[in-house]
Amino acid sequence: MTPRQKANFQRMMNPRHVAFVGGTDAVIAIGEARRRGYQGTYWPVNPKRETLAGLPCFASVRDLPEPPDAVFVAIPARQAIEAIKELSEMGAGGIVCYAAGFKEAGGDGEHLENALIEAVGDMAMIGPNCYGMINYLDNVALWPFAHGGYCPGYGAAIITQSGMFSSDISMSQRSLPLTFMVSAGNQAVMGLEDFIDIFSEHGETRAIGVHIEGLSDISKFEAAALKALANDTPIVALKTGKSKIGSALTVSHTGSLSGSNAFYEALFDRCGVISVDSPSQFLETLKYLCVVDRPKGRRIAGFTCSGGGATMMADHGEKISLEFPPFDKMATHSLRTLLPPIATVSNPLDYTTPIWGQPEITAQVFEAAIAAQKADATVLVQDYPAAGLDESKVYYANDAAAFGGAAKKLGVPAAICSTLPENLDQQTRETLITNGIAPMQGIHECLNAIKQASLWTQARDRILKFPLPALSKCANTVSDARYMNEAEGKAILSQAGIPVPNGRLVKGADVLATAEITGYPVVLKMMSERILHKTDAGAVKVGIKDANDLRRALEATKLSVSDYDPTALSDLFLVEEMAPPPLAELVVGLQRDPQFGLTLTLGSGGILVELLGDSKTLLLPTDERWIKEALRSLKVFSLLTGFRGQATANLEVVSSSIDALCRFAVNAPETPDLIEVNPFFIYQNSVLAVDALVCF
Repeated sequence: MTPRQKANFQRMMNPRHVAFVGGTDAVIAIGEARRRGYQGTYWPVNPKRETLAGLPCFASVRDLPEPPDAVFVAIPARQAIEAIKELSEMGAGGIVCYAAGFKEAGGDGEHLENALIEAVGDMAMIGPNCYGMINYLDNVALWPFAHGGYCPGYGAAIITQSGMFSSDISMSQRSLPLTFMVSAGNQAVMGLEDFIDIFSEHGETRAIGVHIEGLSDISKFEAAALKALANDTPIVALKTGKSKIGSALTVSHTGSLSGSNAFYEALFDRCGVISVDSPSQFLETLKYLCVVDRPKGRRIAGFTCSGGGATMMADHGEKISLEFPPFDKMATHSLRTLLPPIATVSNPLDYTTPIWGQPEITAQVFEAAIAAQKADATVLVQDYPAAGLDESKVYYANDAAAFGGAAKKLGVPAAICSTLPENLDQQTRETLITNGIAPMQGIHECLNAIKQASLWTQARDRILKFPLPALSKCANTVSDARYMNEAEGKAILSQAGIPVPNGRLVKGADVLATAEITGYPVVLKMMSERILHKTDAGAVKVGIKDANDLRRALEATKLSVSDYDPTALSDLFLVEEMAPPPLAELVVGLQRDPQFGLTLTLGSGGILVELLGDSKTLLLPTDERWIKEALRSLKVFSLLTGFRGQATANLEVVSSSIDALCRFAVNAPETPDLIEVNPFFIYQNSVLAVDALVCF
């Protein structure tokens, strides 16, 4: 996106006049602009009709009174290219290209899309093959289907790669405040990153929701997401298609553990993007972020007028590591004086029905409990009655107002949450939003949103305080990359400053003499280009105690490899010192991905690496802070912290060693395709690369 295109996008988003080019689809788009309440000038363009939607038609875009600020194009692909070229030459502002038949169609479509890009020039363009855009703040719609949406003067900007999903969001019964909706389509000119860049500068846009099927420019996304972070605008991402794309390097444990989904999650972590895995969580998280301030921690004060809701809150809160701290003795005594005798003082607090709907009492309960907890956020569970059965609704509203007032007085973000999503009607939702209370639909979604908002606040502080260099860019992996034997790979590790066992690469006739020099016990490994995983082929023998044991191991190794693959037999052996038992075993894997560049995967190592699936992926470059956090997220981390009386590993030594390997890979004259150490032995004050798979 050029500066001119960015300026033209702003022009398109709040246009003085809009041209609608096409027939039936243009008629629908005119209707949607009217539905939205657009008050500017409408210019239909169609050479075969005198009127469209009751408006007089222009025969061509050349006949328009002046260059239009915005254009909705709904004609066949080849005609669209010609019309857009004319509009560009006129100096029009921006285009929504609803027309399809471009790259997404295959065949000649890619050629047509390239021609379209050339025709656009300095104009902004959404699409092609898209629904378009809605500006809820200024009541502008360039949209081809019936749409809804709610805007109290602020809200979320939604950017999707699916037109139907964007339409579904506009129709959702959740009262998500909206500022903008963009269905990006093929992103021929403007991509998701461009829209993030623009909307993060917009004062009324309090959060950005992004539906991602795939990204074409990871570095550009990183820059846009970090800009949003700096502008205090949270991004919530719903990434779909996670199950379809695997890693290219499936021969390695690293490839099996990471893959496309792990890379995207690593990117989101790096940029402070909130990642969710369902449409409902997507909308509820955005709603929470738009309506209330973000909590600074995880201390929650919960309320219900029913024990069932309290239990549900407590159960899910514990599962996702939210804290519902118990009341101390003083607070317990104070609350007992306010609550009915049947109430039990606990958090979450069931304040019981005898005081239900009596705000002169419940307001005191809410305020006392929230203050006593020093809560970072507070939640009241309420399921409102259905229309026609709502004679008791006033009692719900009384407690909602009392709850909101107490939270506002104490400066604590407040949410009212229904157990079932449909049990919070539109009038109630919008009343709560007007009063600064988040109307959340679903207990799990509500608590998840609170947790994510809190983590985002912490992540933002950390990322902005300790910025990382921009992501590394790598060329595509080459087809003639070669896997080195283990001895060669360990030589590379030694260059990177990673300790490896003392050993020598020798022929079979020299194995015994070498073991005498190395000193028993030893490990014997056959080196063969046809064996990547020696354990599978029986090409490794450990714990060899003496010369007789070594002779037997040598013969057994030859027999095992011969049975596995006779062509893999080799007379080249690595004889190494047997490493002492470690505190823990890790897998440390660096790999080059054609889209994400260099990546680091850490996980539980040894023979159980893939069975446990305990891993964390980072994108490079990174630093020791991120490596430590990744290690702390692993289940195996407990083995590094004195598990069952064992020694504690020096985390500085571990993280600095891994960081040294990362810096070596980033700065190497030739970027490695793969460096995998498994197992990576962790001792109290040292590390050791016991086995290595290296590919350049």
